[in-house]
Amino acid sequence: MNPVVISVIVMVVLCLLKLNVIIALIISALVAGLTSGMSLTDTMSTLIGGMGGTAETALSYILLGALAVAINKTGAAKRLAKSLSSAMKDKRTMLVFLIAVISCFSQNLIPVHIAFIPILIPPLLGLMNDLKIDRRGVACALTFGLKAPYVMLPVGFGLIFHNTIRDSLVSNGMEVVTGMVWKSMLLPGIGMIIGLFIAIFITYRKPREYKSIDFDETAATSEESSKMSKAEIGALVGAVVAFVIQIITDSMPLGILSALLIMWILGSFKFKEIDTLVDDGIGMMGFIAFVMLIASGYGAVLTETGGINSLVEAAASITGGNQLIAAFLMLLIGLIITMGIGTSFGTVPIIAAIYVPLAVELGFSPAATIALIGTAGALGDAGSPASDSTLGPTSGLSVDGQHDHIWDTVVPTFIHYNIPLLIFGTIAALVL
Repeated sequence: MNPVVISVIVMVVLCLLKLNVIIALIISALVAGLTSGMSLTDTMSTLIGGMGGTAETALSYILLGALAVAINKTGAAKRLAKSLSSAMKDKRTMLVFLIAVISCFSQNLIPVHIAFIPILIPPLLGLMNDLKIDRRGVACALTFGLKAPYVMLPVGFGLIFHNTIRDSLVSNGMEVVTGMVWKSMLLPGIGMIIGLFIAIFITYRKPREYKSIDFDETAATSEESSKMSKAEIGALVGAVVAFVIQIITDSMPLGILSALLIMWILGSFKFKEIDTLVDDGIGMMGFIAFVMLIASGYGAVLTETGGINSLVEAAASITGGNQLIAAFLMLLIGLIITMGIGTSFGTVPIIAAIYVPLAVELGFSPAATIALIGTAGALGDAGSPASDSTLGPTSGLSVDGQHDHIWDTVVPTFIHYNIPLLIFGTIAALVL
């Protein structure tokens, strides 16, 4: 009767029944609070108070939507889509792999996270429809790129994740260095690569029919025009400015605001169009912003219940000193926690305080402990209804209403990444 387990099960069931994710998260938070003995008022107060944890992220997504609308208005994204169309032609699998590669760049080489999705993916939907590409495979490709690089590589967001693992272990008495993390996380990452190949070559290989889409061809990207327009140049400069400012200030909102300012100065849009850009941006990304806010509050409620600690203690009591059972249960608990919280980065510090002494008691090496905590944190990020690793792909693939968040993104990514992470994470804990 652990409140965390009950709450996450309720959330998953409600989402699979296609209840709105925001409502499902609120109900699940109330279930967690009430089953742990908290009052209804205290639970709601904790939920609302915890929403501030992702306020900057929510603001970033709203502004990101406005930037995506502004860039799409210039026709720059359509020009890129046409270039890819002529290059790919009938190369269905290659296009999906290319999307996975571009997604990987968003975590390390050009760390903009999901910012590229609402800009790049919608103009490509027509090509995907012509090639009869199953969007579930594309969702898996996008989520792989948003997740696997930070799991395996200490660059960009990966360096932040690896340092988070290092700091969490050090603060709990286990001396490790950042260089140890990627070596320990390589095997779980290989599991994700296998999951990607299975999704593309086996599960979603067959053609899937979608209704055709008519794109607005009024932008200056017609086939007769090979020269970039002033508006497109402004969009390109704005994108570079957004990237540079974000890196310098470590603030996505500042980067996006700077990009919008530059685009306005360079004539990519008129001053009187700003209201429309923001309104359309909210329409595109507002749902994700609110889900992230509610998910942050939900995570605060789960932590406040005390159910996470009791869950780990219960798992420790039934392992009987068996490392195989212990490793699997520790990873399974990480999956449950992250499914609820929706963030790998936020899960690691929560579980490290309990997992480190437990790992030492069970005789796991520092490398194995890194693999356990890193994989336990990563589990659930793919496949969580409230994770930006699933919300991001859905935001791009569902603009025409032909891609369901739960059944076309959440369920496929859960199957193809969480199962391999469970298996390969357990193996890593035993062999390292």
